[in-house]
Amino acid sequence: MVFTLRAHAVARRTSSVWANALRIPRNYSTASSSDGTLPLIGVRVLDMTRVLAGPYCTQILGDLGADVIKVEHPVRGDDTRAWGPPYAQYEDPSRTGPGESAYYLAVNRNKKSLGLSFQHKSGVEILHKLVKETDVLVENYLPGALKKYGMDYETLREINPKLIYASITGYGQTGPYSNRAGYDVMVEAEMGLMHITGSRDGTPVKVGVAVTDLTTGLYTSNAIMAALLARIRTGRGQHIDACLSDCQVATLSNLASSALISGQKDSGRWGTAHPSIVPYRSYKTFDGDILFGGGNDRLFGVLCDRLGFSEWKTDVRFITNSDRVKHRAVIDELIENVTQQKTTQEWLEIFEGSGMPYAAVNDIQDTLTHEHVLARSMVTEVEHSACGPIKLVNTPIKYSEATPGVRSPPPTLGQHTDEILGSLLKYEEADIARLKEEGVVS
Repeated sequence: MVFTLRAHAVARRTSSVWANALRIPRNYSTASSSDGTLPLIGVRVLDMTRVLAGPYCTQILGDLGADVIKVEHPVRGDDTRAWGPPYAQYEDPSRTGPGESAYYLAVNRNKKSLGLSFQHKSGVEILHKLVKETDVLVENYLPGALKKYGMDYETLREINPKLIYASITGYGQTGPYSNRAGYDVMVEAEMGLMHITGSRDGTPVKVGVAVTDLTTGLYTSNAIMAALLARIRTGRGQHIDACLSDCQVATLSNLASSALISGQKDSGRWGTAHPSIVPYRSYKTFDGDILFGGGNDRLFGVLCDRLGFSEWKTDVRFITNSDRVKHRAVIDELIENVTQQKTTQEWLEIFEGSGMPYAAVNDIQDTLTHEHVLARSMVTEVEHSACGPIKLVNTPIKYSEATPGVRSPPPTLGQHTDEILGSLLKYEEADIARLKEEGVVS
């Protein structure tokens, strides 16, 4: 992705800093200009990523106000446009195709789509012109793959020395695995996460979402914002080398630290349980599951009282957490024998206001209709240009002085090609028509 910082009339105290740091055209309207309070207002990003880690990264920047231009293959587009069903159906029955992929819709809001092939020399020329007007470029090709197109960092920093160029790969720009293609599930397996995920006596399983892709997108967006701040101080851009393998190792966090300090092999999979806290897991109810977190002796007492078995608090097998860990199987069985006698909702009502950490184990639809999720505006409806009203998950961070959110729905393929080439790069209509005829853009 490429981010461009553009000075706007808003936030006048800081706009002069951005304007001095970024040569930004002012006559190019963007979705980000609609809310001048957003933190990344004036930043332009060139998004040359596809699938998940890269698009998730650039979507975060777009949510925060950046003007994100997504470069897609002029015919196929992002790979995930074909990843379905489900699809959001087109309103116009004469429009061909199944609709817009739910997968694509999940990570491409607040962006503009430029359908462009950089295998054409004219396509590379367009990208080089965009780079001049860009703050950040994000790409997720194999190391060195863009060099033959003149889209590598060394080439582009000669065009724009202030460019922040972020590369997202499976295994990084260096190291023995650097030329390997890396999908989330492979990295989950090789970098420890799959080994610690799953039931205690079961086989290793992947996490239910591509969590390594998502954490890599988060790490990279954070690195980009730090690089933007550094550029204000130094006036220079830089290359960011982000990869799934490094981010997965980093997010092993306390478990990695324990292994490094102790030198011992980890204790494997624990399902919803905790290796050193009991009770701390999900238990079956009459119609589902509920999770309790008895993180100390007081909370265990609360659990006993609300379950109706206060005598467990003085049972010598359960008095301290160490005792409970030692007799884990016994106390877990006792608790589950009780929880199965009532519905999940009944237990939620019993534990309301108790101070005990507890939660229903909800499915995705339950989550998306959850009263707290809706109260926090985490589901929003937007008007899609081809599919009409669609619901999307909203951006999660709330600001006191800004309102990040879905300013524009995920674009259709090439939806903004004419706008970007004409308004930003000043191509004449005849030139745009010729480029379309040659298959350079769509």
